[in-house]
Parts: sequence; structure tokens; C-alpha cells
Amino acid sequence: METLRYWHNPRCSKSREGLALLESRGITPDLVLYLAEPPSPADLLALLGKLGGDPRQLVRFKEDEAAALGLSPADERPAAGWAALLAANPRLIERPVLESATRAVIGRPTEALLALL
Repeated sequence: METLRYWHNPRCSKSREGLALLESRGITPDLVLYLAEPPSPADLLALLGKLGGDPRQLVRFKEDEAAALGLSPADERPAAGWAALLAANPRLIERPVLESATRAVIGRPTEALLALL
């Protein structure tokens, strides 16, 4: 089976729930503890490419930090701009995210993670 990476925040209940769901199916992904080791803009741009669609789906707009930065879902910056912003502010990265070599899914709801299996 291919290696899966799980973008995880251990303090987030949804992130813990998603990891438990994967483990209940015998899957032990490599953990990406993105708050402890923030990803580079290039890492995030690659992840956005695997997610496909609108890069804003990876942004937690309800965080106080997003409001402090003046961010809103109406922001039309390109994917590279979002990647740079998220690299500088990793708390704004939506979680959990499950990533394979070619695709990624956001675990909202948690069961959405199963689409990658």
C-alpha cells in the first residue's frame, strides 16, 4: 500500500477523530505535525494541487488569526499566494488532510477521508 500523509493537529478533536477512523481500518499514516514544523510554501502549493479546486478550501477563515489578517472567502489571491500565507500562518490550515502521492482530501466531515482509501 502507498504511503499516506496525515496533516494532523493533536489538539483538534476532528483531527484526532480522523486519525482514529484511519487506525480503525488498519491504516497508520505518516503524521505531518504542521504546527510544530510549519510546511514551506512549496509543500503547501503541492498539497493544494493534489486537493484540486479552490485553494480557499484549505483556509480556516473562522480563526481569530484570519480576521486579524483581514482574510475572507471573497479573497481572490492565486494558489501561490495562499500557499505563502498558510506557510507563514500554519494555524490557518484546515485539518485534517489526508494526502497520497497524487491526491488529497480534507476530512470535513471525517468520513471524507475514506474517499482516498
